[in-house]
Amino acid sequence: MSHLPTPGAVIYARDLSKLSCFYEQILPPAATHANEEYTIFELPHFQLVIHAIPAHIANTFEILNPPLRRSDSAVKLMLPVTSISKARDAAASLGGKIDAVNWEWEFQHYRICDGHDPEGNVIQIREFIPK
Repeated sequence: MSHLPTPGAVIYARDLSKLSCFYEQILPPAATHANEEYTIFELPHFQLVIHAIPAHIANTFEILNPPLRRSDSAVKLMLPVTSISKARDAAASLGGKIDAVNWEWEFQHYRICDGHDPEGNVIQIREFIPK
C-alpha cells in the first residue's frame, strides 16, 4: 500500500460558493467536504480543491459576466464527466461554458471538449466512449 497522497489540483476562487456549485454539478458524484474557506471534491485517484481567495485580494479584481476565458494559462485541468451534453447544459446555467458539439473530438476511448468555469478557468472534460 502506498502512503503517497492523492494527486490533485487547487483552483483559487473569487466566489467560492459559485465555483463550488459549478463543479458540484459538472463532476460525477464526488464525496465533498466544505467550509467557508474551501470545498474538496474526491474523485477516483484525484482530489480537486476549490479554495477561496482572501477577501482583501479578491476585492482587487473583477470577474466579468460572462467571464473571459483565461486561455493564456499554462495548465488545463482534464476532468471526468458522465455526459458532455449534460455538463454543457449545467455549465451554461451556472455561468460557465462547455464548447459546442462541433468542437468535440475523440482520443483514446474518450470524447473530449474544452470549456471554462464561471471564473474563466479553462477546463477540459472527458466522457468515456464504451467499445
